[in-house]
Amino acid sequence: MTASEKAKAKLDQAVGAAKEAAGRAVGNERLTGEGRAQQMKGDARQVKEKTKDIGKR
Repeated sequence: MTASEKAKAKLDQAVGAAKEAAGRAVGNERLTGEGRAQQMKGDARQVKEKTKDIGKR
């Protein structure tokens, strides 16, 4: 996994978690949903990069 892709994945996960928490705190379901979606995007990016790393072995 390249460092920049790993950083992007972690950033998506962190920002998504923050959005989800903020959405829950203020009762905004749209923001909560956006946070969950962004976290899943980060998770998917991380899985993709890990799969590429396994393929290089």
